[in-house]
Amino acid sequence: QVQLVESGGGSVQAGDSLRLSCAASLRPVGTYNMGWFRQAPGKEREFVATIMSSGGSAYYADSVKDRFTISRDNAKSTVYLQMYNLRPEDTAVYYCAATYWGRGPMFARDDVQYWGQGTQVTVSS
Repeated sequence: QVQLVESGGGSVQAGDSLRLSCAASLRPVGTYNMGWFRQAPGKEREFVATIMSSGGSAYYADSVKDRFTISRDNAKSTVYLQMYNLRPEDTAVYYCAATYWGRGPMFARDDVQYWGQGTQVTVSS
């Protein structure tokens, strides 16, 4: 059974940083593209960032580019999302996502094969 388990969410002030982690039970994890999506109250789930299976390429939503960094450690089967200079509009449930490398990068919900349960990030002004 595939499991993606997120951790690291919390409540912070605007301008603070957080690092989310996602532990994946996928084997071998190096054959999966990984990523993060988020869903704010009353809004659709949206793409945040994705990193290819080898870790060589990463893509970001315009709203988080230059503030968030996605990375992965295949030896630990873990993907990270380092978030800097958080804003109130970053408040959302953040979901870890995975898809087999042959399906390409994940930019939309339909691109995702596996989802985590989500972790809440709340940013107050």
